[in-house]
Amino acid sequence: MGTWGTGPFDSDLAADFVDGLAGMSAAQVVEAMTRAVVKVAEAGSRVDGGDGAEAVAAAALLASRIPGSQVVIGPDDGPSRPLPDIPLSLRPVAVRALRRVLRDGSELAVGWVDGADAEEWRATIRRIIRVLDATP
Repeated sequence: MGTWGTGPFDSDLAADFVDGLAGMSAAQVVEAMTRAVVKVAEAGSRVDGGDGAEAVAAAALLASRIPGSQVVIGPDDGPSRPLPDIPLSLRPVAVRALRRVLRDGSELAVGWVDGADAEEWRATIRRIIRVLDATP
């Protein structure tokens, strides 16, 4: 997996996930985002790095849709088309998924060489959690 930064879209797998949304219908986008976060939220003791990267990307996209969100998606990171409305019920599932990627057993959490980068990544994930966890 190629990772070049600490942001939610700074890996090949996350970028591929977002790029894959471009050819999908609105219903398929919602399904893909739901599948990405559910897979990690319901993961056992180990979270695969690819699954985690997709869940983080989906959660960041979801958080960016919340009015007044501190999660802003740059034009080079987000999907090429506007996202459809995403059900509010996906927010708590995305929070569970993000909490899983922060714990031991997550390839994303343990794969950092630089401790400062690891902490910056964790801070980014925690910020997304705060936005998604806020009362709608």
